[in-house]
Amino acid sequence: MLDAIGLDDDHVLLYRSLLAAPSAAPDELARVTGLDSVRVRRLVDELEGAGLVARQASAPDRVVASPPSLALRPLLLESERRLAAAHEALVHFSELYRHGAEQRAAPDVVDVVVGPDAVRQRLAQLQASALERVDVFVLSEVALMASQDNLEEERALRRGVRYRVIIESEVAQRPGFIDSARVTIAAGEDIRVLPSLPTRLFLVDDAIALLPMYSHGPDRVSGALLVHPSGLLDLVMAMFGEYWSAARPLLGPDEPSVSQADRDLLSLLVLGMTDAAAASQLSISVRTVQRRVAELAERAGVLSRFQLGAEAVRRGWV
Repeated sequence: MLDAIGLDDDHVLLYRSLLAAPSAAPDELARVTGLDSVRVRRLVDELEGAGLVARQASAPDRVVASPPSLALRPLLLESERRLAAAHEALVHFSELYRHGAEQRAAPDVVDVVVGPDAVRQRLAQLQASALERVDVFVLSEVALMASQDNLEEERALRRGVRYRVIIESEVAQRPGFIDSARVTIAAGEDIRVLPSLPTRLFLVDDAIALLPMYSHGPDRVSGALLVHPSGLLDLVMAMFGEYWSAARPLLGPDEPSVSQADRDLLSLLVLGMTDAAAASQLSISVRTVQRRVAELAERAGVLSRFQLGAEAVRRGWV
């Protein structure tokens, strides 16, 4: 609750207990909170040092809670000041990085990350920094980390980051994979399948890509290439788009079909009608057509109307 100002759950539990009582001794707090008495005494000292509790003048072994408006406000203001300073530093560093990136020569558009641990660390950083989308190739034999160890993916999905994952068909045959996939799909992840893929890939916000390099040792990953904005990154993005369009949904048979109204709209678009013509035929507004097309494209995981038409035919929507 107050971890942003350095207080963990035990600190908060103790402070809440003191707020509800006129005063208390450490042993009493231990009974009320269920915490170990030694732990309680240490927490009381830490809360006192933070100004959240004070010793009772008439009984120094007892403590009282300081008013939250007096005790917490300075801590929160200091935390906000530090956060604002960190944000300013981020903006400044990002500008420096952008300026440096503009001066990159052709060989500088790729960084080399050496060692499996460094690759896993960079992968976690990339996912933690994702704002909108992470695109992934998953190979059957080479893995950077087990899915249950990829905690940043779960956090990113909770933030609303969209994952588009293409797996090799053998991956879907792993024990328990489908049950696990249902959970991540429900959390907002799209999973599609192809018989084979050319490489392992992580593409974050169409801004940076990580391509692992393989070895034959026990770790199987000796390093990775980090691709910055460039023609090479554009090529990686285009490659992912082509593979995504060709892949089939992992749980396609369970996917609900589109409505008849959407089928009618898609049929008109496949025929090459403009938004205005389709709107006139369906007796709806042009804005409604555009909204429904955008929703269908999002559902199909495509970026253009042409791709939507092809995907609609492939999925049997028209």
